[in-house]
Amino acid sequence: MSVADPKVGRVADEKAPSYEQAREELTEVVRRLETGGLTLEQSIELWERGEKLAAICEEWLQGARVKLAAAMARRSDPTAASPDDAPF
Repeated sequence: MSVADPKVGRVADEKAPSYEQAREELTEVVRRLETGGLTLEQSIELWERGEKLAAICEEWLQGARVKLAAAMARRSDPTAASPDDAPF
């Protein structure tokens, strides 16, 4: 079952991997695709998994960018509100 994550604005799978887990698995997917010796169906399945993992990594990185920007804004303007202080 998926649960909406209001802070990220996406649907988060309860079993979604961490950034490090997704990156590690993506590296393995790329290695297997580059090695070859797979059927077309296996290659397509791995490619699709790689696309999903890349999207997960990008979501993690985008979230980190938002947090970093907010922290830097607070540092330069201590009166700035935190994104966690949003009313919704």
